[in-house]
Amino acid sequence: MSHFDPTKLPALDPTDPAGLDDLLTEDEKAIRGAVRQTLDSIAEPYIAEWFENGEIPNIRELTKELGSLGVLGMHLEGYGCAGMSATEYGIACLEIEATDSGLRSLVSVQGSLAMFAIWRWGSEDQKNEWLPRMAAGEAIGCFGLTEPDVGSDPGSMQTRARRDGSDWILDGRKMWISNAPYADVAVVWAQTDEGIRGFVVPTNTPGFSAPEIKHKLSLRASATGELVLDGVRLPESAMLPEARGLKGPLSCLNEARFGIVWGALGAARSSLEAARRYSMDRVQFGKPIGGFQLTQQKLADMSLEYTKGYLLAMHLGRRKDANTLRPEQVSIGKLNNVREAIEICRTARTILGANGISLEYPVIRHQNNLESVLTYEGTVEMHTLVLGQVLTGESAFR
Repeated sequence: MSHFDPTKLPALDPTDPAGLDDLLTEDEKAIRGAVRQTLDSIAEPYIAEWFENGEIPNIRELTKELGSLGVLGMHLEGYGCAGMSATEYGIACLEIEATDSGLRSLVSVQGSLAMFAIWRWGSEDQKNEWLPRMAAGEAIGCFGLTEPDVGSDPGSMQTRARRDGSDWILDGRKMWISNAPYADVAVVWAQTDEGIRGFVVPTNTPGFSAPEIKHKLSLRASATGELVLDGVRLPESAMLPEARGLKGPLSCLNEARFGIVWGALGAARSSLEAARRYSMDRVQFGKPIGGFQLTQQKLADMSLEYTKGYLLAMHLGRRKDANTLRPEQVSIGKLNNVREAIEICRTARTILGANGISLEYPVIRHQNNLESVLTYEGTVEMHTLVLGQVLTGESAFR
């Protein structure tokens, strides 16, 4: 038996005390580095200003940069998409949300909602028309499911599509739709005499409008709007031919939730690291506040919860790559990781004190953003009941 020499153990990295990097392949590390380097150049210097002003002034140029990076629909195969693994996509989401949840929302809505809907449920003509341009960031998509009075119960949607000869006529409203104000195409779900169906709607179609929702205090670096459909006439070819019932939109939501499982950790990591650095620089009572027990307890608890969330995300990513991931398991990840990420941000804010509410630091921005992430793609209550049903075999949704 060889003699164990503790002096030859690798040094601990305070930003990764558990050695989570050992779980990544070299390709995964390369993708992480490329995404981080690009965001540090095109977004990080400006993101606080974009959040404060409530807009990204160069959104189309930014989207094309993200397309060039290959993160738009990066886990989809063919049609100009990068064809990366689910875990690689998750790692990219983490890095993007470490800059801002609004940017990750742009990427998620584009790739996991709008593009995935067309890729999974669309015709070859629809795929060839939209997916290459969307993967390149030359066309922006949005996903119209939520309505003003319908959130967690999408089966009760009021938007309707009726046949008129060989065409479809859509009427209704969708609400809280990310990317809507500047989207080129909307995937819209509507009630029909055949059940719920999906439609690919170019946003320049007469009768379609997407007024922006103002006065948000969360996801301010992400444009959110309504979709107003007033007699929107579409040809038969606009329908997603393979999607029938709620299976279509729910499959898309599950893709987006997987990205959130990873993405929320990015906001948490950014806030944790800001608090850790601040605790070493801020001196009170003659020494850095990081030298006091209560501050160290906060940092230790935040690091521990981040580590557990990362391990869960990695486990779910490996399952998704092995085609063994169930939607209920994605709910476990979304429920845990967003809940713990927002608590990490709140605790980090206390370490920064008054500076924690300043946009000079990323913490309050991440905290505000996560208030939206906590609710969208399934509320805490919905994912809790999904897990409850798994544990008991009883549905408590109604």
